Amino acid sequence: MKSTQFSLADTRTKIVNAHQGAQWIYLHVEGNNEIYLGDADVTSSNGLQTEKNTSPIAFFLPPNNELWAVCVSGGTADVRILQEKNAL
Repeated sequence: MKSTQFSLADTRTKIVNAHQGAQWIYLHVEGNNEIYLGDADVTSSNGLQTEKNTSPIAFFLPPNNELWAVCVSGGTADVRILQEKNAL
C-alpha cells in the first residue's frame, strides 16, 4: 500500500491518477472543512460532499478514472489517500 497526503483549498486538485485497472481507494479527511469529490470539473455544487474530520472512506474507482477534490470556498483541509502500490 502507498499513502499520499494533499493539502486542499478551493482550487480543484487531482488526488488519484487514472489506472488501467480498477482500484480501491481509502480516503481520510482531516480538519474542520468539508471537501467535495468528483471528476476534473468538481465543485462544491456538483461534488460528493464528505464530512469534516471524517473517518477513512473506502471508494471503488473504476478503470481509467481519476479522482479530484476541492475544499469548501475559503477553507483548507488535509486529505490522506491509501491505495495499492500496483495501482499507481
